[in-house]
Amino acid sequence: MKVPKVIIYIGKILQFFSVKLTIFYLARLFTKPIKHKFPKRELEMDKKSIQNKLYIPSINKEIVVYHYGKNDKKILLVHGWSGRGTQLVKFADAFVNKGFSTISFDAPAHGKSSGNSTIMTEFIASILEIDKKFGPFEAAVGHSLGGMVLLNSIKKGLEINRLTIIGSGDKVKDILVAFVDKLELKSEFSSHLQQHFENKYKEPMENYSAFLAAKEIKIPVLVIHDENDYEVPIEASIHIYDHLKNGELLITQHLGHRKILGNSFVIEKTIEFITT
Repeated sequence: MKVPKVIIYIGKILQFFSVKLTIFYLARLFTKPIKHKFPKRELEMDKKSIQNKLYIPSINKEIVVYHYGKNDKKILLVHGWSGRGTQLVKFADAFVNKGFSTISFDAPAHGKSSGNSTIMTEFIASILEIDKKFGPFEAAVGHSLGGMVLLNSIKKGLEINRLTIIGSGDKVKDILVAFVDKLELKSEFSSHLQQHFENKYKEPMENYSAFLAAKEIKIPVLVIHDENDYEVPIEASIHIYDHLKNGELLITQHLGHRKILGNSFVIEKTIEFITT
């Protein structure tokens, strides 16, 4: 996604005058998702799903949860950064047709959930609370950050039988480097930003890198990534796959980072992997 020129321009001005102000500016941008317009293809899922507000005690925030379908066997769907709970609607429809129901959610500061800012650990906290209230789940599907989040959630106690991750990021450090690079700022600001968050939350950010969680996961995991994904490099998924004990890798072409979510072949492979 292209960064508006005004955002880049402000960052460059701050960089010239103050390292500290630039770091605060970056931290604000990094934790503030964009709420995109609701597309027509998701209207039916939004209309037919049962929606509940769920309070997450560990982060003192409330999220919106979507229950789609009427079957007892449930699949957890997790969107990525600036996504929403209905974004994986094509997967949801396919699972419902196969005799499952799906649970998805708007992460903090996303979709219909309240707030303006959030971080990865709040996604994880939301999933663990959802598991308490709506689980257990047969399997899960996560897109982009949602893949990283699910790997870390399993590491922290989420119990499922199978997992599919699509276009997942991997190393936190690489994500910060790419973020700073998009804003056309000096490369050292990625290290400054990482240190800022580690000072604030009192733990190393690298602890949440996907490949580290992958090392500890024993369940079968299907890793899907498009070689023409220009938002998350395919090397991220290959590196995750290399650290899995029981992984499968599917590389697609010409689907990019988001179009892949509506591709019938990808959906069929995911259904086959999870139900076989």
